[in-house]
Amino acid sequence: MPLDRLTPVLQQAIEDLEAQGRRKGHEPVVTEVVPAQGERGPRYRLLGHGEKLFIRMNSNSYLGLAQHPALKKAEEEGIERFGVGPGAVRFISGTYGPHVELEGRLARFHAREAAMIFSSAYATILSVVVPLVTPETVLISDELNHNCIINAIRLARPREKYVYKHLNLADLEAALHQAAAMGARRALVITDGIFSMRGSHAPLSEIALLVRKYDHHFPENALLVVDDSHGVGAFGATGRGTEEYTQAQADILVGTLGKAFGVNGGYVVGPSALIAYFRETSPMYIYSNPITPGEAAAAGAALELLESPEGQTRLAHLRAMTRRFREGVLQLGYESFPGDHPVVPLVLRDGERTGQLVRFLREEGILATAIVYPVVPKGEESIRFQVSAEHTQADIDQVLRVLERFKALG
Repeated sequence: MPLDRLTPVLQQAIEDLEAQGRRKGHEPVVTEVVPAQGERGPRYRLLGHGEKLFIRMNSNSYLGLAQHPALKKAEEEGIERFGVGPGAVRFISGTYGPHVELEGRLARFHAREAAMIFSSAYATILSVVVPLVTPETVLISDELNHNCIINAIRLARPREKYVYKHLNLADLEAALHQAAAMGARRALVITDGIFSMRGSHAPLSEIALLVRKYDHHFPENALLVVDDSHGVGAFGATGRGTEEYTQAQADILVGTLGKAFGVNGGYVVGPSALIAYFRETSPMYIYSNPITPGEAAAAGAALELLESPEGQTRLAHLRAMTRRFREGVLQLGYESFPGDHPVVPLVLRDGERTGQLVRFLREEGILATAIVYPVVPKGEESIRFQVSAEHTQADIDQVLRVLERFKALG
């Protein structure tokens, strides 16, 4: 019988994850989004919880655009014109007007020559790193980079890889020095813009200076690659992410349409020659369908909205709610990592207590997610709260009151 000997092994692996407190387990099923009303923001109903309403504090939708009328209208019009799916990969028959229009808008938004969209940001970073790596390339990566970067490095099989201590510029320079000394022809320094479990940002201006300092040692350049999926749309004065916040520019920038922009898909921006090369070599572009024309139209509408007065008002509100929540968490005596990003971790450093708080929050109508090893290092068990522009002051205060009650329970 197929799987008769494998099934017990897989079952044991699941039970081991359960015993270690690492099993992700049940995925909540959202059955209804209840629009904002009065002083409260949107609420969510879940399968199995009847009419109970929940505040969502675990979403990447930083600008709260998923229900925005302009985006829904743009997607509906895209579907009406082009249908619900692209039909094939782009070089065969899958490119539509909204894809091309979106790429042009993304390039202008980031002040780059060209842009290229993918089905997801995860697919983007894999399809950017792998084609750029030769047997004479060295990869240098921050130790807390996202799983997509880690897997991209594994797939790329560089001549050598170095992992520098988190945000440690001296360690990064030592890695660049070693890479230059071995005679590698090309070097890629890769970092997240925003480290999604901490809400902290990479010091891109200082990192860029180091990359430029060592560039002349590599016949095919040293390049800075930044994945700013959690930064773009949610960070910086006008929402242009960690580059804007740090006044720096990466050689290659990866972003997502599926977080602050509220839609789906990923993208890369950079020089036109580089983007043309990726179109010929990136596996998840060549062999995988793009986002739908409707999604591309909705993403274009999100960019247009962000650059409007309404978008800037949303950004200002997001920053205000983030400050209110972060300050409230600290005033209650909880620990968090410093930062200005709407990811606000509540660090408990104890897996069991983290689980207790998540369950307590859910009983009180608040959706939050425990983050434990191996997603974060052991001893950094936390709850990653994520503030959104859809949250109101009343929402933030409600969550803080629940956290205060939990604190009082000891």
